[in-house]
Amino acid sequence: MSPISTSLTLGAAAPPIPVTPKVHPPAGLTTDFVTRFEPTSFMFWLEMFGIFACSVSGTVIAKHKNFDMFGCILVAMIAAISGPTARDIILDRYPLFWMVNMNYLLIITITSVGFQMFCNPKSSHVDGLLKLFDGMALAIFTLIGIQVAQEMGANIPICILLGVLNILFGGVIRDMLCNEIPLVLQREIYVTAAIVGGILYFVLEGMGVTPWIKESLTMLTIFVIRMLAVRYDWHFPDIGLVKKQTL
Repeated sequence: MSPISTSLTLGAAAPPIPVTPKVHPPAGLTTDFVTRFEPTSFMFWLEMFGIFACSVSGTVIAKHKNFDMFGCILVAMIAAISGPTARDIILDRYPLFWMVNMNYLLIITITSVGFQMFCNPKSSHVDGLLKLFDGMALAIFTLIGIQVAQEMGANIPICILLGVLNILFGGVIRDMLCNEIPLVLQREIYVTAAIVGGILYFVLEGMGVTPWIKESLTMLTIFVIRMLAVRYDWHFPDIGLVKKQTL
């Protein structure tokens, strides 16, 4: 054999050995199912319910102000997507969620039209209905805002701030369009409930609590604080040192 052929034989690379990928069997309902449950799909439907709740609150207040059909739909859309949109812009999170999933706009439109057809704006239950769905939206969107900011690498104070912004921004614009004083500018226990819930979220996370339990307790805490404030008319005290003179 010639030297040239010997060198070519020695330098040739061996053919690659095929590697068979490991196939993991699907997880079954074992005894540790609850402790390792990750509610990804649950969070999706929870977000959809939050969109529904915001749509209801926007439609109810717009209907009460005698807006027409398209005006009510517009207010419902602003109430539902303004906060998450502002959150995503701040976090540089693109494309915007409602631009890639038309289910959001569809749910808002159907909800708004349905409540316009069957909701009596002069009913005595309208104010209670508005506050109930507003409290649900506050709890859900605060949690979602915190989780989105956390996924984007924000620190704890920014996560809580964006959780509050996630619901607050849409509510402020909704109230301004309907010529109402926004709740955040009043002495309502509103932002405080979201902040307390956000702090509880990270306390439970530091304790290693199961994710779905942590999320449920966070939302429950926010909702209960807000509903108790509505029920018992809790307000922040006036910190003014000068007493108001009565005429």
